[in-house]
Amino acid sequence: MKQDGLELNQQGRTAWLRLSKPDRHNALDDAMIADLTSLLEGLGQDASIDRLVLAGAGRSFCAGADLAWMRRTADYGEAENLADARTLAILMRTLDEFPKPTIARIHGPVYGGGVGLVACCDIAIATPDAVFCLSEVKLGLIPAAISPFVIAAMGARAARRYFLTAERFDAAEALRIGLVHALVAPDKLDDMVGSVIASLAECGPLAVAAAKRLVADVSTATRDDALLEDTASRIARARASSEGREGVTAFLDKRPPSWLSS
Repeated sequence: MKQDGLELNQQGRTAWLRLSKPDRHNALDDAMIADLTSLLEGLGQDASIDRLVLAGAGRSFCAGADLAWMRRTADYGEAENLADARTLAILMRTLDEFPKPTIARIHGPVYGGGVGLVACCDIAIATPDAVFCLSEVKLGLIPAAISPFVIAAMGARAARRYFLTAERFDAAEALRIGLVHALVAPDKLDDMVGSVIASLAECGPLAVAAAKRLVADVSTATRDDALLEDTASRIARARASSEGREGVTAFLDKRPPSWLSS
């Protein structure tokens, strides 16, 4: 399926969603943000999809905000700017809370909102030529809508530097600060993505989704009796579920679990 600026393909139980405006370096505008949010909402409810790969066409992953969109917003009043900023924040939250595992396939320039997209994905794999930049302060702006997700990915200490200086940083630095998980040569990028997909496919899909929610919930929770009770309840539910019972039984019987044949 193709629509303006986006391309969606399904390979088995994996959805490949590609930003597809290569002549504009896959830069985001209001229409693309709305379409991407709508597609993510639909894919999140699609029972035929177990995981999502987010990629960019051409030489870039995503170069941030589209210049024509920026020109239009320059004349917005406060109310229009607020409504416009909300759409980007909602896109980031939709991707961050996508109910299935997400993989960012990263190459080339990754600026502004593109860094936000990377930060919202569960697994980020980049080539060494990837270049990152949070350039908003150079325009007298701030990366506010993407900040909760970028800070969660790279940490407050790194954000203090790169939010304030708008310096470009390379893929090795993105790996060091935790924004990406792995670097791989360009000709091996799809192999690495495929390896991650294969690892995910070996796991119970309901358990993977529950594990994703577990990370989101526990990472911001207080370590108290309520958290202890919550986590104990989660594993009890998993053990009693049909998928949990099947997985344990298959392991003990030394056979593949049923989801590997579905």
